[in-house]
Amino acid sequence: MDLSRILAGPYCTQALADAGADVIKIEEPGKGDDTRRWGPPFVKGESTYFLSVNRGKRSLTLNLKHERGREILWRLVEDADVLVENFRPGTLEGLGFREEELRRRNPRLVYASISGYGPDGPLGGRPGYDAVIQGEGGLMSVTGTDDSGPLKAGASLVDVLSGMNAFQGILLALVRRERTGEGGRVDVSLLESLIAPLAYHNTAWLLAGVTPARLGNRHPNLVPYETFEAADGYVIVGVGNDGLWRTFCGCLGRPELAGDPRFATNPDRVRNSAALREFLAPLLRGRPAADWLAAFEAAGVPCGRVRSIPEALESPQIAARGLLLDVVHPALGPGRYVGSPIHLDAADRGDLRPPPLLGEHTEEVLAERLGLGATEITALRASGVI
Repeated sequence: MDLSRILAGPYCTQALADAGADVIKIEEPGKGDDTRRWGPPFVKGESTYFLSVNRGKRSLTLNLKHERGREILWRLVEDADVLVENFRPGTLEGLGFREEELRRRNPRLVYASISGYGPDGPLGGRPGYDAVIQGEGGLMSVTGTDDSGPLKAGASLVDVLSGMNAFQGILLALVRRERTGEGGRVDVSLLESLIAPLAYHNTAWLLAGVTPARLGNRHPNLVPYETFEAADGYVIVGVGNDGLWRTFCGCLGRPELAGDPRFATNPDRVRNSAALREFLAPLLRGRPAADWLAAFEAAGVPCGRVRSIPEALESPQIAARGLLLDVVHPALGPGRYVGSPIHLDAADRGDLRPPPLLGEHTEEVLAERLGLGATEITALRASGVI
C-alpha cells in the first residue's frame, strides 16, 4: 500500500514494484500525487516528474477524509504486506491509523514512514524538502566553490537516498518477519539519509577536527581526482594511488613530474594541489578530450568524459546493461523508462506496468481485493469516496 507522494516515497515503492510487489498507490480523488502537476515538461498532459518514479504501480483514488474511504483503506491494509507513507508525522495517526492499531489488525504488516527529520527530537515533525535538507544536512556547504557560494546538487539526491534507505529497511523487516512472523516499523528521515553518506566528510570533523570545505570538482583526500578542460570539452580523472600517478604522468608525456618532491605521494599532492593544478590545467587544454581519454584508458587510468543526461542515457554501456525499459503507457503510447539498477540472477529486471493514470485501477482494485460489485463502486463514486 503506497500512501506516499512527491519523490522519496514513490522512489521506494517503484523499487518494490521492480522487485515484484503489487503496489497499490492511494491518491486523492481529482487531485492525486502533487507531482502530477510538477512541470513542464509534460508529455500529452502527463508530468515527466511523476512518470519517473511511479512505474509499475496501480492507482486507486480514495478520499481518506470520508469515513467510508478510511474503512476501505483499513480493509486493504489488513491484507497488505507493506504500507509506505511520507505524510508529515502525525497526519496518518490523525486519520485513525495509529501504529498500535495497525499492528493489532495486521501483525505481519511492515509499516514504513519517511519524513524530513523523523517523528521525535527537537525538530521532530518539521516538514522537510530535498533542497532544505541539502542545506540543513551539510551537503551544500561542500558543494560549489569559494566564488560560487553554497550550491545544491543538480539532482534530488536526498529524496532518492531516503527512498533507497526505506526500500532497504523494508527488505530487512521482511527478512526478519520470515524468522519471527511479526512485521515492524521502518522509520527513515531525509536528514539522516543525507548525513550518513557524507562518510569521509563526517569523520574529517569527528575524528580530525577538520571542517570540510567547498572544493568544486576536486577531492579533499585524493589529487588529482577532478575535472579538467580539454580542447573540446571536459574530462574527469581519478588517480587513486601513487602507481596510477606515475602512469598518469607518463600519459601526459611528463614522466619527470612523478619525481617532483611536491607531488611524489598523495599527501604531497593534496598539500600542493593548487600548484599541481596550475601545471596540469593548461597542459590538458592542449589536446582534444578523445585523445586524452584514449591514452588514459589504454594505460588503465580511471577517466571519463563529462556527459549530458542524453549522452549518458544513450551510452552503449547503458544499452548493453538493459537499464532502459520499453513500456507502453495508456495515454503516451510506447516510451523508454529507466528500470531497476539491481541485477539479480534468474530474476526479471522489473514490472513493465506503466505509471498509472489518476484512478486508473480504482474499480479493478476494489473488485479484486475487496470483492465489491459494480453497484457498490458506482455508489462510492457518487458519494465522493473514490
